[in-house]
Amino acid sequence: MARKLEGKVAVITGGTSGMGLATAQRFAAEGARVFVTGRRQAELDAAVAAIGPNATGVQADSTRPADLNRLYERVKAEAGRIDVLFANAGGGTMLPLGAITEEQYEDTFGRNVKAVVFTVQKALPLLVDGASVILTGSTAGTMGTPAFSLYSASKAAVRNLARSWTLDLKARRIRVNVISPGPVRTTGLVELAGQDAAQQKNLLDQLASQIPLGRVGEPDEIARAVLFLASDDSSFVAGAELFADGGLAQV
Repeated sequence: MARKLEGKVAVITGGTSGMGLATAQRFAAEGARVFVTGRRQAELDAAVAAIGPNATGVQADSTRPADLNRLYERVKAEAGRIDVLFANAGGGTMLPLGAITEEQYEDTFGRNVKAVVFTVQKALPLLVDGASVILTGSTAGTMGTPAFSLYSASKAAVRNLARSWTLDLKARRIRVNVISPGPVRTTGLVELAGQDAAQQKNLLDQLASQIPLGRVGEPDEIARAVLFLASDDSSFVAGAELFADGGLAQV
């Protein structure tokens, strides 16, 4: 059976752990040459080793335009083009209304909106016509979540970026879609509960009780959904939001 991304060049930001790393591994297994970014060199090196010989790591913070310039200069020099762009880097913290700080606002919107905007915009000269661009959203973008309003609002913004960019890029047939996971067993999720293992387990159990499928997701389950959006299997899907959430935001 032919591999779904044979000969393709893919760029994944935030590819050193969790869903980003799982997606990079799956892309590589499906024949892609994968460039991944991370902010910390040691974790980046470990991720490249885990992905395999078709991976290249570029140390970059997606909130810094100069780092994105350096990323794309490297991609241009070594691969010459981008077939698939997964703007995955992001994150957030929890504070209720009344405790929100300017620093939290700048950090959340910087990582989830500004970084996404310039990750995609700076990639445009390298994106081939007909490329696939995937943005990481969240069920939080359509649901109310206590103490998580800034993160939720930033992911709602990502959802509309995909709609608008689909129109901006229609002449080039570049498909822009959003993958919106529900709770997934990643380091970033469990650390919202702090470093205590019992508290982390309680958080996962509480989240699982709210999900119709009765459990949190695994990173590779999200990776398989991203692969669908990256490949020709989704050739007539554009401007869409694909939920991989166990039904959380659907019922």
